[in-house]
Amino acid sequence: MTIGRRAALALPALALPGLASAQPTWPDRPVRVIVGFPGGSTPDIAARAVATHLQAVLGQPVVVDNRAGGGGTIGADAVAKAQDGHTLGVTIGGPGSIARILNPQLPYDPVADLRPVSLLARMPFVLSVNPGVPVRNVAELIAHARANPGKLNYGSVGAGSTGHLIMAEFAARHGLEMVHVPFRSVPQSVLEVVAGRIEMTAAAAGAVVGQARGGQVRAIGVSGAGRMAQLPDVPALVEQGEPAGDIYAWIGLFAPANVPEERIARLATEAGRAMTSAETRRVLEAAGFEPLGSDSATLAALIRDEVAFWGPVVRRLNIRPES
Repeated sequence: MTIGRRAALALPALALPGLASAQPTWPDRPVRVIVGFPGGSTPDIAARAVATHLQAVLGQPVVVDNRAGGGGTIGADAVAKAQDGHTLGVTIGGPGSIARILNPQLPYDPVADLRPVSLLARMPFVLSVNPGVPVRNVAELIAHARANPGKLNYGSVGAGSTGHLIMAEFAARHGLEMVHVPFRSVPQSVLEVVAGRIEMTAAAAGAVVGQARGGQVRAIGVSGAGRMAQLPDVPALVEQGEPAGDIYAWIGLFAPANVPEERIARLATEAGRAMTSAETRRVLEAAGFEPLGSDSATLAALIRDEVAFWGPVVRRLNIRPES
């Protein structure tokens, strides 16, 4: 039955208290957290920490749903298209932010279709070489690469990954001819450097700190704003004149674009609290991450900065995921 316009206008004056009390409380059913990576991965670990905390404070089950594949894009697409109001997502940064630039055919826009909630954790990248490569800093690497054009190979987890972008931009900016060798995983690329089958890699710190401290690789620079506590003798890349002060591997919590601001703010607060638990800190720090937890604006600014920095690099070098 359709309520006439005059009757509808009269309803607030007649029944405002009743309407206010009838507003649904969020969440009113289970919440799903989609992770675009397999169980046991670092994004999955962070997601489960957030889910455990949210379940305790929201009064509803919070279920982690792993949808691995496409470098996280399969899971992110599912989050972007969710219309149930009870779906969140956890993904990693770098390629996740610029996925539409790397692949114009992507079925969602990471910037327009996903709403940042909280920056959960981050870690720097470590530029490392096999100990047999006669370089100990960035300047020596540049000189060695110039003296050996086309003879130095660097590994990454694949074209368009942050490790690939770091090295491709580095080579282009210094006019170096180096060869990109993609691998199925970051640990595999590090092992290839250890074995001497490739000369170098820019890998997320958690995958290479142990080998660097053990002397299996030589770390010559770290990304981010400063030195790492785990590698205090390795200078930051910014100390060596490289524009890498804002480059991190990171994990973020997202929601579909249509989630209201007050819910985003509440989720960000609770995600920050989840990152402060002793067990979460222990697990993430063991994986090489720095647990954070932030407001939505902090993660949104990080994404804008990444798009502004890496977008022109991808276009200028014509980088595609399959290249």
